[in-house]
Amino acid sequence: MTINETQDEIINEFSLLDGDQEMTVFYIMELGQKLPDIPEADKTEDNVVKGCQSKVWLTAKLQDAKIFFAADSNTAITKGLVSLLIRIFNGQAPEDILNADLYFMKRIGMERFIGTQRSNGFAAMIKQMKLYALAYKTQMEVKS
Repeated sequence: MTINETQDEIINEFSLLDGDQEMTVFYIMELGQKLPDIPEADKTEDNVVKGCQSKVWLTAKLQDAKIFFAADSNTAITKGLVSLLIRIFNGQAPEDILNADLYFMKRIGMERFIGTQRSNGFAAMIKQMKLYALAYKTQMEVKS
């Protein structure tokens, strides 16, 4: 699936919740529970996303010219939020991640159910994922 197809799928899922704030937050936390655990060895200061109020550990690896992310957080809602980003960006080419226009947040009305602090943290997660994409894109260009 493309980045936009995945975003559209997420928008459809959230539309079923009909803007119910409590159900939406619960759903996001449920998504976080489904996120595979990352190894304890990856929960290092180097992998912490800067700018998040909660602790978020994010790793990335390049495989067959696609990036695969893994993440964890010490809070359920933040883990759910990062799981949405992983779902959108996992298995995508660095170039596609860099050029992605993330519109799903606005379409699902995310600002209604996450506060300013979490919004800043969410932006920091996106920035970190795009930084990984830039690093891998550069690495691939150097090798070719």
